[in-house]
Amino acid sequence: MRLDKYLKVSRLIKRRPMANEACDTGRVLVNGKVAKASYNVKVGDIIEITFGNRQLKAEVLSLEETYNKDEAKGLYKEL
Repeated sequence: MRLDKYLKVSRLIKRRPMANEACDTGRVLVNGKVAKASYNVKVGDIIEITFGNRQLKAEVLSLEETYNKDEAKGLYKEL
């Protein structure tokens, strides 16, 4: 699954265009490297997102195409 889509489905970022913008500006790292929106996410990847002065670090646990709001937190584990 593409990184921008995963960020939206997992609700780490609210909308896909915002996820694309975050990737384009270098605010999203996967396994310690800047990742493009087209990066193919795999189970076990570590995603780091910078929101202003706050940083979120999460490990990918599952790759589901669709999830409801309550179950979306099951797609990743915060580190």
